[in-house]
Amino acid sequence: MPAGEPDVRLHARLVGGDDDALAEAYDCWSALVYSIAVGITHDHGGAEDVTQDVFLKLWERPETFDPQRGTLRTWLCMNARSRALDWARRLQARSRHQSTAAAMNPSATPDVDEALIWQAEAKAVREAVQALPEPLQDAIRLAYYSRRTYRDVAQDLAIPEGTAKSRLRRGLSTLADQLAAEGIIDR
Repeated sequence: MPAGEPDVRLHARLVGGDDDALAEAYDCWSALVYSIAVGITHDHGGAEDVTQDVFLKLWERPETFDPQRGTLRTWLCMNARSRALDWARRLQARSRHQSTAAAMNPSATPDVDEALIWQAEAKAVREAVQALPEPLQDAIRLAYYSRRTYRDVAQDLAIPEGTAKSRLRRGLSTLADQLAAEGIIDR
């Protein structure tokens, strides 16, 4: 069933690059997307990642949502389900791989392996953030390390909210590209 007029207008705004359109969609549907993701992943961090991925896809490729084919709510729910299932499959594959590796090397304990993997991934993320231009670094550090909202980031940096959103979006996109190139994340 085609989407209603509000979804058609929102789609046009997203395709036009309107930051407020993404914020509006996020405010309206992020809780639903998150609840679907947490129901599948059974992991709050994983559900947060899935939610971010779904809205990042909406922002970066809004044309993939076609209001003639269905509502934005349905599109977001389908993407949340798909991304959450992918996340769960990757976790299962990683677990199988770690079990196989542990069986082949009984002297290594899984806790040590996991800690080493976590440390390597954390180091790669820190280095990728440090490689960002300073304005993007500042925005990312405030939002993700200090857990500030984009409005708080704008206020702390004395910049307009739209600029804060733009810096966060560009910073996250650049980080995702860098981490994917290094094999840390799937893209």
